Amino acid sequence: MENQDTHTTSQPPKDTEWERDVLEKLAFSAVTEQRRTRRWNNFFKSLMFIYLLGIFAMAMYPKFKDGISGGDKPHAAVIDISGVIAESEDANADSIIEGLRAAAKDTNTKGIILKINSPGGSPVQSAYIYDEIRRIKAKQPDLPIYSVVGDICASGGYYIAAATDKIFVSQASIIGSIGVIMNGFGFVDVLEKLGVERRLLTAGSHKAMLDPFSPAKEEETQHMQILLDEVHQQFIDAVKAGRGDRLKESDDMFSGLVWTGAEGVKLGLADGFGNVDSIARDVLETEQKVNFTPQERLLDKLAGSLGASFGQAFSSAINNVSLR
Repeated sequence: MENQDTHTTSQPPKDTEWERDVLEKLAFSAVTEQRRTRRWNNFFKSLMFIYLLGIFAMAMYPKFKDGISGGDKPHAAVIDISGVIAESEDANADSIIEGLRAAAKDTNTKGIILKINSPGGSPVQSAYIYDEIRRIKAKQPDLPIYSVVGDICASGGYYIAAATDKIFVSQASIIGSIGVIMNGFGFVDVLEKLGVERRLLTAGSHKAMLDPFSPAKEEETQHMQILLDEVHQQFIDAVKAGRGDRLKESDDMFSGLVWTGAEGVKLGLADGFGNVDSIARDVLETEQKVNFTPQERLLDKLAGSLGASFGQAFSSAINNVSLR
């Protein structure tokens, strides 16, 4: 009997082929999804990089709104003095003086306009700006410097304005408040009623002067009043030096009272009416305005915020003395 080899070719069952197709499709789909996810990840990483680059560019942009130079056309240089005048605020002496110097240095500046809307603030910061305006006027006597008052130009704000050539107001502006204030509270009786004992140790008999939890001492109160009177007299002298014979002095002119812009013109506290546009156009004879107000860079602001809390407790007491 002859042996015959029989070769049988096995075919995979249809069920197995179906499972393999499904697995292949699932694997291909997974690879495709991975690629899509990778592309989106790369896209969002690129977008985040562009965003951070933009933030960095904003943080490092030039500190002047329209650049350090005003361009090649004659213009009125505008500097904003807005809000409380204090070292920790936007209206601080360093920034305003920086703007003044940049504006005065620009050969196309026809005149400087201080756009003031301030209730006052630090007498020291105000005096710094006052002195810088006087310095620029002495160095460049032909460069006019004007103040234009918005809603309010009081106390430290008026201290600054008094140094300029002319002060322009609106009829309803508030102007004046030539005085000095120092305020605080006393909680001695409250502590007694609550049964709280005040424990205070000092080296120096007046180191805790005007401590709100201790009874006021007459000699310390008198000392502080002398200090305030001295600062007040400095303020008065600055106003008289700046305004000169234009002031129609009265008993209450330096009492801390305020007046409307219309009354201020009558009293010689201001010279006339106008806004930034009208003064640039009609007085400086130019339609061009360039803002030289320094803008704090983002990195500087962040750095300042991080360090602000450390010195706040030490500066709070002295900040109570203000031209407001």
